[in-house]
Amino acid sequence: MKYIVCEKPQEFLIKEKPMPEPKEGEVLLKIRRIGVCGTDIHAFGGTQPYFEYPRILGHELAAEYIKGNAKGFEPGDKVTFIPYFSCGTCVACRNGLTNCCANIKVFGVHIDGGMAEYVTIPEQYLLHGQGLDYDELALVEPLAIAAHGVRRAAVKATDTVLVMGAGPIGLGLIQFAKIAGAKVIVMDINEYRLNFCKEALQADETINPLHDDVAAKLAELTNGDMANVVIDATGNQKVMNSAFNYISHGGRFVLVGLQKGELSFSHPDFHKRESTLMSSRNATIEDFEYVMKCLKEGKIDPKKYITHRADFEDMISEFGKWIDPKNNTIKAIIELN
Repeated sequence: MKYIVCEKPQEFLIKEKPMPEPKEGEVLLKIRRIGVCGTDIHAFGGTQPYFEYPRILGHELAAEYIKGNAKGFEPGDKVTFIPYFSCGTCVACRNGLTNCCANIKVFGVHIDGGMAEYVTIPEQYLLHGQGLDYDELALVEPLAIAAHGVRRAAVKATDTVLVMGAGPIGLGLIQFAKIAGAKVIVMDINEYRLNFCKEALQADETINPLHDDVAAKLAELTNGDMANVVIDATGNQKVMNSAFNYISHGGRFVLVGLQKGELSFSHPDFHKRESTLMSSRNATIEDFEYVMKCLKEGKIDPKKYITHRADFEDMISEFGKWIDPKNNTIKAIIELN
């Protein structure tokens, strides 16, 4: 079978190896769709934490069930799976927080992932397609990341949410915050994405730091209250550090984006607001199920997300175009027949 490996930063290669055979407790899947995400882009660029090369990327996946002994699954079934393999015994796992397992192995990050024609995975992570098509199933994982971030923030209808970063995860954050009934303000430096958020996702307001004073504009939009909930989806250290100035009194700051450096903020300013700072990592089965429910009910339209496509063997030549801002990529999908 063929697979694509990131040999080192800035280098993808297409190679061949024998098709895997499932071991006891594993299933064999034929990959049908691969979503390209921020993690893949950061890995290609050499800026992804917890990463070693060479690595087969890919964890936003839709697949066809080929064989195995997973109960309730038949060959030919459309499936997806939770790509966060947890140990089951650490303190997080014992408390049901498998998304932040102390020994977690994320498919396509810590271990080789799904940019391949076939993969084997432990059957316990397999999810029924529930009537969704392959495009929709490839969006479940990134949307689950967003759903988990909004759930961590406990967003409610009376909140004003500032989403920083309008990439694919940011777009999901906007949608789930809107589903929760909140007012949503989006911050990004890409005017195309900001317009997309207002027109396609019904974001209430937008801020562009290239020509807006963010704190002043946010104060204007909130009558001086600032944002009850600030969620970072940029993974940018400077943006994260600045965001402590955007939190309302009694507000929450949730870090969905990830960067390698340190955060720095004024303790007195943070303390006087009784602010809450939290991270949001991966997602749980509850988030995956909620996303699939929202897709089935039409609360999220996958056609608004997928803007670029390529066949598996064309992916390497297309990848550079997808990450070029002038091409206005929202979500790129790799297709396999």
